Amino acid sequence: MSLQGLLTLLLIALLIWCAFALYLFILQPRLLYYPDLPGRGIVATPADIGLDYEAVTLTTADGVHLAGWFVPYPQARATLLFLHGNAGNISHRLDSIRLFHDLGLAVFIIDYRGYGESEGRPTEDGTYRDAAAAWDYLVEQRQLAPRQIVLFGRSLGGAVAADLASRTQPAALIIESTFTSVPDMAATLYPWLPVRWLSRFRYDTGAKLAAIAAPLLIAHSADDEIIPYAHGRRLFELARKPKQFLELRGGHNDGFLVSGEHYVSSVDAFLEQYLSGDRTVADKPD
Repeated sequence: MSLQGLLTLLLIALLIWCAFALYLFILQPRLLYYPDLPGRGIVATPADIGLDYEAVTLTTADGVHLAGWFVPYPQARATLLFLHGNAGNISHRLDSIRLFHDLGLAVFIIDYRGYGESEGRPTEDGTYRDAAAAWDYLVEQRQLAPRQIVLFGRSLGGAVAADLASRTQPAALIIESTFTSVPDMAATLYPWLPVRWLSRFRYDTGAKLAAIAAPLLIAHSADDEIIPYAHGRRLFELARKPKQFLELRGGHNDGFLVSGEHYVSSVDAFLEQYLSGDRTVADKPD
């Protein structure tokens, strides 16, 4: 091949590289948020699994109306504020709602802006405002003390829960199957692109955990096919004490189900320790 031909191929490769980088930069919101999967509509409610619930409408600080459910439990040991992942809506979390209800928790779950029946479009700052509105609802409308609220976030919701915990004082924080940050995840997926410069989103879970004093449980599966297990371990390293690590089995979306009784008993033991006010043990072996 001639030098001119080689230079032409290199130029074409560079143009393709630049075009793909531009594609990632422009379409990042569509690559991160999937409110339409596996269906935007509400496909079921807690009533379909035999649970009473109250449909709740919230208004965020910037005027966006959000939809959520409050699932009560008689003399609940605490109320769990559930912040879900980046795909689907609250009606796709009934298995988790049932599990937490059976652990003696009231559950409050919301859809972020642009998800389910909530207004607007999702943004990073918007999801933080959505979580803050849910917290304010529990504290101001339900008259719950912060020590009666447990924050739970799965996948993207773990980053949102970490942000909320860094600005409030919950009884405890549970983060499941969550990344250290969006740029870190992007670097894993596209190591041949300067994604740390291109990323329009941060969701810096690791940085937030360093500022959180609430008891923390991090759960992650070594079999997670979407967010590498190393992210969960790194979050544990970055977090302050008291902290515990729960290793799951199964994939990203079903690890809590595949792990079964191990998951349930571990979460129950964590809640028993810290909701009872016993904070003398900083860490448990992992």
